[in-house]
Amino acid sequence: MARKVIGGIPVSSGIAIGKAFFLNRRRGLVRPRLVLSSSELKDELKRLELAISSVAQEMEEVRKKIPADLKEHEAILNSHLMILKDEKLFGQAKRFIQEQQINAEWAIEKAVFELEKIFNALDNEYIRQRLQDINLVADKVVSVLLGTQKTLPKISQRVILLAHDLAPTDTVLLEVDKIMAFATTMGGKTSHAGIMARSLQIPAVVGVEGLEESIQDGDLIILDGFEGKILIEPSEEELTRYTDLRYQFEAYQSLIMRYCHLPAETIDGYQVKVFANIELFEEVTSVIDKGGEGIGLYRTEYSFLNRNQLPDEDQLFEEYRDLASIMYPCQVVIRTLDIGSDKVDHLFGQIEEANPALGLRGIRFCQKYKNIFRTQLRAILRAGIVGNISIMFPMISGLHELREVKKFYLQIQEELKKEGLDFNPNIPVGIMIEVPGAVLIADLLAKEVDFFSIGTNDLIQYSLGIDRTNKHVSYLYQPLHPAVLRCIKHVVDAGHRAGIEVSLCGEMAADPFCVPILMGMEVDSISLTPQAIPGIKRIIRQASMQECKKLLREILASDDVSKSNHIVREMIFSRFPEELTFFTSLVDEEK
Repeated sequence: MARKVIGGIPVSSGIAIGKAFFLNRRRGLVRPRLVLSSSELKDELKRLELAISSVAQEMEEVRKKIPADLKEHEAILNSHLMILKDEKLFGQAKRFIQEQQINAEWAIEKAVFELEKIFNALDNEYIRQRLQDINLVADKVVSVLLGTQKTLPKISQRVILLAHDLAPTDTVLLEVDKIMAFATTMGGKTSHAGIMARSLQIPAVVGVEGLEESIQDGDLIILDGFEGKILIEPSEEELTRYTDLRYQFEAYQSLIMRYCHLPAETIDGYQVKVFANIELFEEVTSVIDKGGEGIGLYRTEYSFLNRNQLPDEDQLFEEYRDLASIMYPCQVVIRTLDIGSDKVDHLFGQIEEANPALGLRGIRFCQKYKNIFRTQLRAILRAGIVGNISIMFPMISGLHELREVKKFYLQIQEELKKEGLDFNPNIPVGIMIEVPGAVLIADLLAKEVDFFSIGTNDLIQYSLGIDRTNKHVSYLYQPLHPAVLRCIKHVVDAGHRAGIEVSLCGEMAADPFCVPILMGMEVDSISLTPQAIPGIKRIIRQASMQECKKLLREILASDDVSKSNHIVREMIFSRFPEELTFFTSLVDEEK
């Protein structure tokens, strides 16, 4: 057995076996606490300004050196440059210097602490993870103030890179060809280390507890990017097992990547479009590399949650235009803001809601805060001149609600026309079907829109009345529940009768046990996490519509979810044994 096994969050699949190499450990920057005289304050403010300027210059120089295979990470460096200009951080530090007559290092510490109090009170993963970016930038400025900034160590052989955290300036300058895998103490699914690892297609685990205390430089370790584990000084038996698993996975990856750019067409000629779900601009490269035929769901929330001020129209316009331009001529479906008031109370105060999940969220939030909605709609319409953008409204529950949204959307078009701004008035308009009420009136809603997208994650939760993240009831989250399948089929049939396309996104679209059933229903497209696209495409290309329809009939005739699961697993395991060896490990959790 290994000397020790520690765990974290898997953010990039695969197996790596090699020597540990620490880039940095969190030893902490010793910030001196000094009380200054009034005559020293001007020089102290200038000292802070020079340090900020020095870090900004370093970032600008690094940005110029970004290699082609990491070019998409320029946006992260840009966000760090924005933090340097943020009044809530360094503006507050300057005020502390003036008002409390303290030195710059300690003023930064106090400013970060104030932000941490605000951010930690928010029940939002994106916001809490942005604290890591703030801390990284603050530490860099303090290092300049203290004169303790370090150069990156030289890597002489291929290693598994370990770090407390990885800054963009670090990862851009590293010799990536010598890095087998990443592991960090900090981070979550949207952290920079995870984005970079997926881009480079190397395993990564973040948020690892005990990483810095448990591992020394040179230790032999196994990094398991499937389960998020690190085995320290593994046994011979474990080395053999994981080496075999690594070879099998690499062979499987090579196989599915070889054909991932081919159409997803069954052996008897039925073709379904396979799109990608993304939430970060940096994921576009992965969509293209993995054979995505477009973006079926661009979650726009990140641009609002990843900052302390609301984005303006031009910022959103540039983001959407650049995304559409990169993907052109492939389709890009932009979902309008789908958040609740509990996610943005840091921007405009807390709203009391007993049950936010059934409250002011999705399209309801946008209808209440029309200025935010107006800004986003204007940006989407202007970006629509690229020619491949569709717009999608989330959590529509009724006909009146949809008509009010469309009315407002037309008003925005009139505003742009009067202002003489270029925009596309013919952007396809769709809605997400994710509440039972919308399912029941799908025939009425279909007459009002150009397409449907079935959001299965929420639809299952609302239909079955369970929270899939609640460990006490998560076992009830059953995609093959008869009620769920009947809901989906009802929507697909209603959409097709009205002559509109029906897409499906969420975990079901990336689940090999569900995809043949969805095929049997004749969904027009599915949208899933980029990492799952090659495997799902391969399953579709090996299947036939005849067997998919036969499976669907058997499942719809079943009155018991356990029986349905058994029927599906028996069919899938017999038809696609190779895919199931790894495939379930490749499916990232959808939000």
